[in-house]
Amino acid sequence: MKAVQVTKLVAGALVVFAAINAQAQSSDVDVPAQPSNKQEIKAAKNADRLLARQVRRALSKSKDVSVSHITVRAKNGAVILQGSVPEQQQVDKATQIAQTVPGATAVTNALSIRPTGH
Repeated sequence: MKAVQVTKLVAGALVVFAAINAQAQSSDVDVPAQPSNKQEIKAAKNADRLLARQVRRALSKSKDVSVSHITVRAKNGAVILQGSVPEQQQVDKATQIAQTVPGATAVTNALSIRPTGH
């Protein structure tokens, strides 16, 4: 009778050990995927920052646009212009300039016209 109980105990221990071993093996597969995802996110953020700087630089080189109150943001190639300029021609010109920057896939112009004297 004791031999049967010992056999059951050993078999149960083997099943538990096999389950733990299988669990440990399956979790190892997921680990390498996480750093590459973080690296991709970091690379995308860096590309967005670079694009925003390039658009801002292009705007500042233009004598037709006052960039002192303009904020440039970029997300996955889409450029967003925010802030204010003194006149409508600058709103239009800012959009045209941003569209010419390599890497800009879309431009959203949220610029407003600020009252004179501000």
